[in-house]
Amino acid sequence: MGYRIALAALLAALGCGSSRDADGMAEAQQLDSARRDKVDSADWKAVDEAMGRPGKLQPDGVQKYSMPRGDLKVTAGGVAVKPALALGSWVGFRREGGKTMAMGDLVLSEAEVTPVVGKLQQAGVKATALHNHLLRESPHVMYLHIEGEGDPVKIAQAIHAAVALTGTPAAPPNAPASPALGLDINAVAQALGYTGKVNGGVYQVSVPRADPVRVDGMTIPPSMGVATAINFQPTGGNKAAITGDFVMTADEVNPVLTALAGAGIQVNALHNHMLNEEPRLFFVHFWANDDVVKLARGLRSALDKMHVKPAGA
Repeated sequence: MGYRIALAALLAALGCGSSRDADGMAEAQQLDSARRDKVDSADWKAVDEAMGRPGKLQPDGVQKYSMPRGDLKVTAGGVAVKPALALGSWVGFRREGGKTMAMGDLVLSEAEVTPVVGKLQQAGVKATALHNHLLRESPHVMYLHIEGEGDPVKIAQAIHAAVALTGTPAAPPNAPASPALGLDINAVAQALGYTGKVNGGVYQVSVPRADPVRVDGMTIPPSMGVATAINFQPTGGNKAAITGDFVMTADEVNPVLTALAGAGIQVNALHNHMLNEEPRLFFVHFWANDDVVKLARGLRSALDKMHVKPAGA
């Protein structure tokens, strides 16, 4: 009996020690994470200065810069398009293995296209696609997808110089608070199967692919433009205008197109955004303005045709 009691006491002591070790390890990991965040912020400070605006570090390690085209007053299908719906220029920077890559999408008027492309090419930043995302919008806007590799400060300086040739507003000192949305976003999330966030009067949802994407050997995280983006802008009476892009492999394209057509969602464009990605990806841009829950169900039917991560994964 005494042996059993002694053994139990020893095991309990060891258990407490293991628990303390686990707690200590978790605390150390939290401190390391906090230190990494501070280091990352400091590392990107020079890029912030070169971009002329602060970036935001994403959970997947991408430093992302948003440049909404609040100067463009665009109407599509009778809807005044908010910058967060379809007029948001952006660029993301990613470091891996001592290499830095930048990717982005610049929203341009027709008159801005040639000078911007020329300025970027002079600095070695590549154009990887130029096309529409909307149909019958007024005025007409174009979308320039870009890629750069090398010194992040030099890339940022080149992008800043190119954006300076456009009417893109300077970054505001503080982001304005998002107004009440006027949509039942809980019902939208339930029908879509994914939750999002409110940004600039638009409900934005990002659905990452389940398979990794690489360019020139570097992993490209979802926030660098390889996640399906779905945006909802309220238009009254629990209706919303929707747009965004589905990110698909070749075998997924036509099943997605069929699902969207069956849900009454218009396809605006089918094209590439990148040049050397693996696997090869195709992007479908879409549009509709209807009951928001009905549209969310239709969008879900298209997502079901793709290899995407489950919600919360």
